[in-house]
Amino acid sequence: MEKVLNKIFVAKVNELPEQLGRTIEAGGLELAIFKLASGDIRVIENRCPHKGGVLAEGMVSGEHVFCPMHDWKISVVDGNVQDPDTGCVKTFDVEVENENVYVYIPEK
Repeated sequence: MEKVLNKIFVAKVNELPEQLGRTIEAGGLELAIFKLASGDIRVIENRCPHKGGVLAEGMVSGEHVFCPMHDWKISVVDGNVQDPDTGCVKTFDVEVENENVYVYIPEK
């Protein structure tokens, strides 16, 4: 059975600071949105799998965010935690249309 996804407006591109995270709410979820130096926009779960650190408050480097609590390095592209730490966070598909940023959230 195919998952149904809801397309939800979350921001304007020019509202997003480069290489800084921001907490957003979409589809009842708390997410972290990042505009990378490359201009790519990525959305992931906003809690580190280690101790629940708020990832939107972490430092961004390339395609990774560092958890502000214990410095775990997490990919904002695939959600995987870098070795030697383990775990992952969910990632969400993003679409930009006419400078509007949308995220796709699975329907409950």
